[in-house]
Amino acid sequence: MEVKTSLLDNMIGVGDMVLLEPLNEDSFIENLRKRFDHNEIYTYIGSVVISMNPYRSLPIFTPEKVEEYRNRNFYELSPHIYALADEAYRSLRDQDKDQCILITGESGAGKTEASKLVMSYVAAVCGRGQEVNKVKEQLLQSNPVLEAFGNAKTVRNDNSSRFGKYMDIEFDFKGDPLGGVISNYLLEKSRVCKQPRGERNFHIFYQLLSGASGDTLTKLKLDRDFSKYNYLSLDSATVNGLDDAASFRTVRNAMQIVGFMEDEVQLVLELVAAVLKLGNIEFKPESRVNGFDESRVKDKNDLKEMCELLGIEQSVLERAFSYRTVEAKMEKVSTTLNVAQAYYARDALAKNLYSRLFSWLVTRINESIKAQAKTRHKVMGVLDIYGFEIFEDGDNSFEQFIINYCNEKLQQIFIELTLREEQEEYVREGIEWTNIEYFNNAIICDLIENNQNGILAMLDEECLRPGTVTDDTFLDKLNTICAEHQHFESRLSKNSKFLTDHSLPHSCFRIQHYAGKVLYRVEGFVDKNNDLLYRDLSQAMYKATHSLMRQLFPEGNPAKVNLKRPPTAGFQFKASVGGLMRNLQTKNPNYIRCIKPNDKKAAHIFTDSLVCHQVRYLGLMENVRVRRAGYAFRQPYEPCLERYKMLCKQTWPHWRGPARDGVEVLLTDCSVPAEEFAYGRSKIFIRNPRTLFTLEERRRACLEDLATLIQKIYRGWKCRTHFLLLKKSQVVVAAWYRRYAQQKKYVKIKSATLVMQSFTRGWKARKILRQLKYEKRCKEAVTTIAAYWHGTQARRELRCLKEEARRKHAVAVIWAYWRGLQVRREYRKFFRANAGKKIYCFIIQRIMQKYFLGLKTTVPSMSPIDNTWSAQPYSFLEGAHTELRRIFHLWRCKKHRGQFTEEKKAVYEEKLEASEIFKNKKALYPSSVSQPFKGDYLEIHKNPKYQKLNSAVEEKVLLADVVNKINRANGKGSPRLFLLTKNNFVLADQKTGQVKASVPLPDLTSVSVSTQSDGFFALKLKEGSASAAKGDFLLNSEHLIEIITKLHRTWTTAADKDQINIDISDEFLVQFKQDKVCVKFIQGGPKNGTSAACKRKNNRLLEVSVPSSP
Repeated sequence: MEVKTSLLDNMIGVGDMVLLEPLNEDSFIENLRKRFDHNEIYTYIGSVVISMNPYRSLPIFTPEKVEEYRNRNFYELSPHIYALADEAYRSLRDQDKDQCILITGESGAGKTEASKLVMSYVAAVCGRGQEVNKVKEQLLQSNPVLEAFGNAKTVRNDNSSRFGKYMDIEFDFKGDPLGGVISNYLLEKSRVCKQPRGERNFHIFYQLLSGASGDTLTKLKLDRDFSKYNYLSLDSATVNGLDDAASFRTVRNAMQIVGFMEDEVQLVLELVAAVLKLGNIEFKPESRVNGFDESRVKDKNDLKEMCELLGIEQSVLERAFSYRTVEAKMEKVSTTLNVAQAYYARDALAKNLYSRLFSWLVTRINESIKAQAKTRHKVMGVLDIYGFEIFEDGDNSFEQFIINYCNEKLQQIFIELTLREEQEEYVREGIEWTNIEYFNNAIICDLIENNQNGILAMLDEECLRPGTVTDDTFLDKLNTICAEHQHFESRLSKNSKFLTDHSLPHSCFRIQHYAGKVLYRVEGFVDKNNDLLYRDLSQAMYKATHSLMRQLFPEGNPAKVNLKRPPTAGFQFKASVGGLMRNLQTKNPNYIRCIKPNDKKAAHIFTDSLVCHQVRYLGLMENVRVRRAGYAFRQPYEPCLERYKMLCKQTWPHWRGPARDGVEVLLTDCSVPAEEFAYGRSKIFIRNPRTLFTLEERRRACLEDLATLIQKIYRGWKCRTHFLLLKKSQVVVAAWYRRYAQQKKYVKIKSATLVMQSFTRGWKARKILRQLKYEKRCKEAVTTIAAYWHGTQARRELRCLKEEARRKHAVAVIWAYWRGLQVRREYRKFFRANAGKKIYCFIIQRIMQKYFLGLKTTVPSMSPIDNTWSAQPYSFLEGAHTELRRIFHLWRCKKHRGQFTEEKKAVYEEKLEASEIFKNKKALYPSSVSQPFKGDYLEIHKNPKYQKLNSAVEEKVLLADVVNKINRANGKGSPRLFLLTKNNFVLADQKTGQVKASVPLPDLTSVSVSTQSDGFFALKLKEGSASAAKGDFLLNSEHLIEIITKLHRTWTTAADKDQINIDISDEFLVQFKQDKVCVKFIQGGPKNGTSAACKRKNNRLLEVSVPSSP
């Protein structure tokens, strides 16, 4: 990529309008067009940057571009907004000068994007660090929040700023950002209630409805359908290229980064929703007895929802929409509002609510991004404010009037600061200063802001005077006082030259601004300047419980009623502009003038008439004339000499003396007239651009000659270098070849010598080998002969020994046979008597051995409940067979018990104890055998519902279940929680967990149950104990077997206690307070169920019907 080393290199058109020749409006527009067509959207007017909106992305804002313009001279590279931002930042950091960057232009010209580019460049080139990065991120993320609440889609711009913003970014001595302060000017709050055709309300309304979750919209009582809200225009609800849902997520994230808490975000969204709901409130007339109409709310649903969002009593707000209270000294007068006045009050409340919310947002952002250090800070201000507004259809109102007034003030300070900058530079360089003729718009500013006869002063006077005040009376006053002013025009003024001007309607006046004539329609001036909000509405808002309302409406405090009329909108704006001007006067200014090339918001289209109109009202031609009034071009001596030194033989190629002397020699040699330039202390000043372009043409021609010379020298050097390289290469090749030939000859001689040596050594080795082999064969022959001789002698001796051994063995065998014959003859008479007994014992032994080996394969499984056993094979083994079966069963039972854990052993012990108590005694027992004893059926430790009850019971809970406590009066049951611990049992309320009774186990004497399959049981208490005051307990439970078993087990495991008495009978007595009642169980189920039912027969008898077992 080519890097331009000067503003004058490879120019497309003219990069600096000061050098434009000839200078006129047509050449100015043509130069902008030429640069725009080649994607050169930035052009200079001295130190002022003109920015054309390309309406598309260009690859000129990359990190590489940031590095390219970093720490470079302003005129060193092609025009760019980064050059201005770098110049301002370096002046602030290195020279300790406070800076301000003024960005102006009409809607859609790219002011907001220009301010973002300046801030992003400063953020990229300043320091690094966790705290610094946090500050930079907060400063950058404040933009999406303010854009969402302060920007809207207009016919000229899809993201038009509807407020003026001035941000002071504060830096430390190193140039690192510490924080910032934002000021906002004139939010277009009338847009909240009404938008022109083709435009939208502020972005946040559409973003909230599109991007918020369903739960959020439900909390805010909103619906996604835009058509349900009167304040939202439907013809432009959706905009191509704008994703409202994604923008809403971006805004939420930006608010979090800036420092908004989650509850603060919710409060802000509630106010936005309240504004939408406020627009849906409609009124109807209602006649009164005195003949006047009174307004009433038609549908109170939206009013109710809005009041719920803000925490206001519905009746208070409804009355504020129907009545108005006027206070004067000690008197109060209450008047009714008609429908038109009610709608005015509603819209005024909506505008004030949104405007004050926006101001609160700016204040809240300032709290987060303000610098924490108390030391002096360097400041860079960025002003992004609306440009001059002229509507061609003449529909210019109060908003356009004060916007254009602000631009008049900015133009005034722009000309003053530009002239001051020029004069300071001339004085600094020692150049004689001459007065410059220019149009001074102070007369226009005085027409508007004069405290005596200014238009704003007369408007305030008209708003504050008693009597009937209308827009026409205000216009009459202007026609009377301003008639002779040369920049004021009116059809009804005393100046007769406008009486026949049909382009000037009767209800309008015209002001000749510096940018041209603007026709203002006087309708609405008085109301918009008053900007009244009825005190009843302010007081109603102050009564709201919403956290922000008292901050937004402090005047509604009944304890601080101020009867003084609030300042008008014009007065407030005038004061704000005055403060802004004073602030800008203290800083070094930098200007960015934004221009939009067309009204279609399309790329590659350049509309001459539109651009010409903007050039006029931005005063760019005036700016160029001021810059060119003295010397059009100036440059330090060093770069000037470096650029043009080839034009003079004395300065080429190197000048050894001071740079100024070199420039003097150069200009003298080039025959430049003395009146065309002047020598400053550090710069050369050139009066006419033609002189500069002449030098450029001569430089371009000289560069061509230098290029030819350089090519000639280069080609000669290249040929000489090639020849020397060939010569050197030939010498190297010859040396390498001779080396190779000698090495090859040496290798051949060496190989022949080695062959001869090998043959000689082989012959000698073979001769020695033959001698050694002969000596070895002689030694082996002697050894073989000796071995054969020794073997023959050994075999002969071995045969003699074997013969002797055979003879001895034969004698022993013959003797053994003889002794055996003698023994058999002696014992033959005893053998027949003992043979039968020995055979019997042998057979029995074999049968038992077979039996035991058979058991090994037929032994049953290890399950204790497996009753199988192998059949008995012989009757004489019956006893052994039975005993072995018993022993095996006992052994496998022991093995099975050894696998139990302690918990499982306890369960089986409880089951065994239940069997001892209830087996063959209660019909309910068989069904409980297969059911495990769980104990805690309520999970009392895990369930938060019983946390209070769990804390009331200090001991470990052994059993927790729901039982029914039987009422003596009607026999019906009430659910209770039954808890059993080591020392007590407790009855508690099922719903509340409140303890109803806690009985120590020693106070329990016996338990009575029936023999049937019911779950009723009676807990009988010891007479005279504290627990027996209310009598015994008759309870019903599905886990009766488990409850009584655990109760019995807990009782018996306690030390020094007898076993509890368990009475199993179908009829037993229960003590209820002072009376004893008989509980009788009968067979025969209830008519409507399968469970047992208890009925009261008389005062002494409760009858329990138990269903028959199937």
